[in-house]
Amino acid sequence: MNKNMMKQAQQLQAKLLQIQTELETLTVNGSSGGGVINIEMTGKQEVKNVTIDPDTVDDIDLLQDLILTAINDAVQKSQQLASDKMSAVTGGLNIPGLT
Repeated sequence: MNKNMMKQAQQLQAKLLQIQTELETLTVNGSSGGGVINIEMTGKQEVKNVTIDPDTVDDIDLLQDLILTAINDAVQKSQQLASDKMSAVTGGLNIPGLT
């Protein structure tokens, strides 16, 4: 590996570490039931906040379904956020383990 390639690899590694750190602070919001349930999740897929409209508590089955839908919505958005950030650095290359 020549010096130029080694330098490029080090720059790529630094950018990837920067993105991973950034993903810890960026958040996405998943929701269901027209905003009755809201889930805030980091780009690293850590749930930070759950908001439930008090009027939904009467129907526990509906509430459980709405929470599940909102979490899945937030996970999908978080995965897309990570994929978008990584693609910007990798130039669209699909490198296993980076997203």
